[in-house]
Amino acid sequence: MPGRIPKEFIDDLIDRADIVEVIGSRVQLKKAGREYKSPCPFHNEKTPSFTVSPGKGFYHCFGCGAHGTALGFLMDYERLEFPEAIEELAHMMGLTVPRDEQAERQAPTAPILDALNKAAQIYQRALKTHQPAIDYLKSRGLSGANSKAFGIGYAPGGWDFLLKQFPNNENTHDQLLGAGLIAKRDSGGYYDRFRERIIFPIRDSRGRVVAFGGRIIGDGEPKYLNSPETAVFHKGRELYGLYEARKSLRNIESLLVVEGYMDVVSLAGHGIHNAVATLGTATTADHLKRLFRAAREVTFCFDGDRAGRDAAWRALRTALPEMRDGRQISFLFLDEGEDPDTMVRQHGAKGLQDALLNKVTLSEYLFREVGEQNDISSIDGRAAFAEMARPLIDLAPEGVFRELLTDELARIVGLSRDKLTVLDTRQAPVQRRPQKAGRVASRSTLVRHAIEIIINNPETVANIAIPEALHEADLKGLPLLLELIDIINNKPGILPSGLLERFRNKPEFPHLEALLIADSTIIEVTQKEAQLSDCFQRIIASGRKQRFAELVSKAGSPEGLSQDEREEFKNLSMLQQNTD
Repeated sequence: MPGRIPKEFIDDLIDRADIVEVIGSRVQLKKAGREYKSPCPFHNEKTPSFTVSPGKGFYHCFGCGAHGTALGFLMDYERLEFPEAIEELAHMMGLTVPRDEQAERQAPTAPILDALNKAAQIYQRALKTHQPAIDYLKSRGLSGANSKAFGIGYAPGGWDFLLKQFPNNENTHDQLLGAGLIAKRDSGGYYDRFRERIIFPIRDSRGRVVAFGGRIIGDGEPKYLNSPETAVFHKGRELYGLYEARKSLRNIESLLVVEGYMDVVSLAGHGIHNAVATLGTATTADHLKRLFRAAREVTFCFDGDRAGRDAAWRALRTALPEMRDGRQISFLFLDEGEDPDTMVRQHGAKGLQDALLNKVTLSEYLFREVGEQNDISSIDGRAAFAEMARPLIDLAPEGVFRELLTDELARIVGLSRDKLTVLDTRQAPVQRRPQKAGRVASRSTLVRHAIEIIINNPETVANIAIPEALHEADLKGLPLLLELIDIINNKPGILPSGLLERFRNKPEFPHLEALLIADSTIIEVTQKEAQLSDCFQRIIASGRKQRFAELVSKAGSPEGLSQDEREEFKNLSMLQQNTD
């Protein structure tokens, strides 16, 4: 297993990358003032709306909403995972990606990953000596080669089979607990989580085992048991079989999302290597991002019963915000009691391929489901249809797909597009009056405005004094603001894209990305510096007012103020008088 890519190398690579060169090697760009333009590579269009800003190191399409850094472009355009995109970017720049084996071993999650890897080997060896498990897999149509490709194993019965394979000490038990392989007894001690189950290793994008799924042989509940959430496993992000699919197929045109591990393995055994499964949970936005990074077309396969239809509807609602132009989603509903595994075993790969001819697109499914709940032969029914469909359409990002959905809704209810749009405008919630430029309405807006200036203009931080009192304010978002300032002070000259990439895979990333997209104004840096300085002073003043109000409130309570708080109250009171 390759070692970890040093963070310093990644940071330096992103800082040195020329986004115009990266995108221009794949898309024909034309200079337009300070920026470059092109027809968007992510959706079909006649008028160029795809803009690349070398100053920000960022691209944005005003048509479909696609956006990102040079690294993000490689991930979306080439459909690469993060480590692969780093490799490609380094290759373009003539650099060799270093691997830090020692850092990999010393990472906080390394012991957990080691335990999971060892457990996977133990389970695989156990399968070879357990004939009933082998017979069960054969009865399900799995070959030895197929089982080996997915690393399938077996957890024997008993309460401590796996425990006995590891050293009996507290440190090891902590690692096994952290990996979700064992659980604590109420009476003390530990026991194996997986017992008498076929074991399916779940791998991340790097091929590392991060969790397991276990299917019981014969009767018993639950039929499937998954690893709990751990430091290395988040079921809302991982997809079973995606690593194997990428390993088997050089180019994945489409992905088939099925419901179970056995479906994925069985389909692969019949030559269908593009199937993946969610891990006992509903499809999430993170799942969809990973799916679309691997392929442009995704088909969800569900049972045709009520539970399958409910799951499909949830998937549709989750998918709509991710439906950037150029992406395609379809739904395939099987007959009740049938699943992809039984279908390919009875009818072969052709049986599933024939079934896929009956899949419906996301738009067809949306309007079909809404139509089944409303009688569009009546005026009242058409009005109810529109009321139910419009909020769903509004979930889709602005672009051609959303426009076409709106056109179709207008056709179904018998209104012109213009009339439907006017009705939408009339019924929209009243917007607050826009604030004057330079005025800030709330503490959170103050901090947000400062962050927006900094993420778009990192150089402003180097050119103004950062007040020490800024660190004393206790306002929402301030830790992020201070972290941005710290990054810039340690890396003078960093571009907005480099600053943004420091937060990839962190909760703050989409919010910072949105702020980077939002600022399209061209204002001199000196003006931005003045705005930022003013913002800092307002944040400090706002923080002091908030703290003063807290002390006033506490002073009137039975407990009163401590000696230190009385001194703080006195100082804040003087500051309030001086600023009023």
